[in-house]
Amino acid sequence: MGFSTTHLIIFLVIIIVIFGTKKLRNIGSDLGGAVKGFKDGMKDGTADKPAESAAAPVQQVTTGGTAAKETIDVEAKSKA
Repeated sequence: MGFSTTHLIIFLVIIIVIFGTKKLRNIGSDLGGAVKGFKDGMKDGTADKPAESAAAPVQQVTTGGTAAKETIDVEAKSKA
């Protein structure tokens, strides 16, 4: 008890009559743009991760005296 090809054609004709071809074309265009934007966003998201980890090495600044006591993590201060 599934849908046959005839059922699907009748369903599509009813949808076209209700919405019209222009509105269906606009819906298709909007949906295609949304999918393209999503794919671009996913591509940008995966491309940025390796670049971020390699671009910012940890910098340590020392000011005279004992290095163990006066080592300052510059990156930790900027995050806070």
